[in-house]
Amino acid sequence: MVSIQIVLAPSNTVTLADFFPSDRPLRVAVLTGAGISAESGVRTFRGQDGLWNGHRLEEVATPEAWIIDSEKVWRFYQERRRQLGEVEPNPAHYALAELEMRMDDGCFTLITQNVDDLHERGGSENLIHMHGELRLVRCEACEHKFEAMDPKHLEDDEFISCPECGHAKVRPEIVWFGEMPFQMTELQQAVIDCDLFLVIGTSGNVYPAAGLLCQAWESDSYCVGINLEPPLNVDLFHEFHQGSAGELLPLLVKELTDLLP
Repeated sequence: MVSIQIVLAPSNTVTLADFFPSDRPLRVAVLTGAGISAESGVRTFRGQDGLWNGHRLEEVATPEAWIIDSEKVWRFYQERRRQLGEVEPNPAHYALAELEMRMDDGCFTLITQNVDDLHERGGSENLIHMHGELRLVRCEACEHKFEAMDPKHLEDDEFISCPECGHAKVRPEIVWFGEMPFQMTELQQAVIDCDLFLVIGTSGNVYPAAGLLCQAWESDSYCVGINLEPPLNVDLFHEFHQGSAGELLPLLVKELTDLLP
């Protein structure tokens, strides 16, 4: 059963249709978090069965951890990289790809906190991975970045060497705690410029991603959220829909695309 709860911002009677500009195409930005991937079976960031159980964050997700025990960190991410072959996109991923296909060129930006490749496999193209990508690695010496998903890269926990300079160890292309997310200028501009901001599967407590909703609100964007539980910043949404993204997002996308010219 789908549970839907709609929270309207205080003293606000506007609707989604009111935010459609009359003199140009609609601009949409989307932020996705762990919740959308969890519906595909990707283990989540926190929780009883969460990804980090058994590991202190300081041991596997910081630059200091890589310096102190890079073998432990590499094993941890190799396990996550191998898991990519065990999960598939869900209807929420496909719904976002459908929305992008219906939008005018340059009017849709998908920002994800997730490091999996489910959005790409679901068909999304204009995509920013603000926290990096499991499929990629980066050389510590020459900064060469490349995809390392061949069976030879995943069959064991041996370090991968750089094909450009021969350095014996590359690191995961992941933003660790204490590091700056990727493409912050581009993603913030997309949020500030959008007419509609969709936030899907986020808890609202991981910054700077959680701050994007406030930026959209202050830029007079119409803000819509979908999550199994209300996030910490739920009061900033014009609409919040509580329930499964895989069930609710296709309905929302259908409503939105019916309004498009």
